[in-house]
Amino acid sequence: MDIALRGLSALLMIALPLALGAYFTRRWHLGWGLALVGAVTFLLSQAGHIPFNAQVLNPILARLGFGATPGAQPVGALAASTLLLGLSAGVFEEGARFLVYRFWIRRARSYREGVIFGLGHGGTEAILAGVLAILQHTQAYALQGQDLSTVVPADQLAAAEAQLQQYWSTPAPAFLLASVERASAMAVQITLAVLVLQAFTRPRGGLWLLAAVAWHTAVDAAAVFTAVLWGTYQGSVSGAVASEILVGAFAVASLFILMRLRPASTANTSQPSAATPSAQLPHEATTRPERLDDTRYTPSR
Repeated sequence: MDIALRGLSALLMIALPLALGAYFTRRWHLGWGLALVGAVTFLLSQAGHIPFNAQVLNPILARLGFGATPGAQPVGALAASTLLLGLSAGVFEEGARFLVYRFWIRRARSYREGVIFGLGHGGTEAILAGVLAILQHTQAYALQGQDLSTVVPADQLAAAEAQLQQYWSTPAPAFLLASVERASAMAVQITLAVLVLQAFTRPRGGLWLLAAVAWHTAVDAAAVFTAVLWGTYQGSVSGAVASEILVGAFAVASLFILMRLRPASTANTSQPSAATPSAQLPHEATTRPERLDDTRYTPSR
């Protein structure tokens, strides 16, 4: 039962985005093209985000004391560190979304297309997390009860033993938090994709992009800050629980924003759209009923 619960969380992280993608693409008569573009967008954003954090941000965080002994970093420095981490993620991911909307999927301007695009972005993040969780689970199971000194280099032995002990000492139900967190993160990512879309369909588009970056920063910073601060005093599992509750609250707020951004006509129309962005007709020939509210706000270009 213990092993099954640990593996179930990883499988849920993979299955949930695929199930949601199948449901919405079928219901809205949209192909998987925009979801695949969202997946590529996530990967491209990380191609810049990860090196930036490693080369530029991490040295700054080290000077602030982030990642040191729990409780050693002042609360103010911890808040600054988590804000920088959140801002880095927000700038790279929302910036990548903006550029893809601007130069790749230039005709994808409807609410539904934004949702599918965001689902591809957040879904890919969830699937990769699930795959990594499966690999971790498989490795931990294979090494259970073994003499690690026979398979791990001597200079890595202490760290490997600590990681393995931490993995098996964490209660199995706690692993399900990871799948809950991914579901919450997907709700946030879909909302962010639709927020960035408003930069192309409403006046003062730059403010919508800034709003997406700010919301992304707030979610990530609050989650890490809570996990570290609460975990310092209550233990890592309690910190994770508190962080996931907070992310869940952000997810509910994100879904409220998503519903407020939905054009009224979207709920009453089901006309098919092109299967992929590249297959769409010119904009003048594709102004469907579900786009009436969107195009009404489209600024002249």
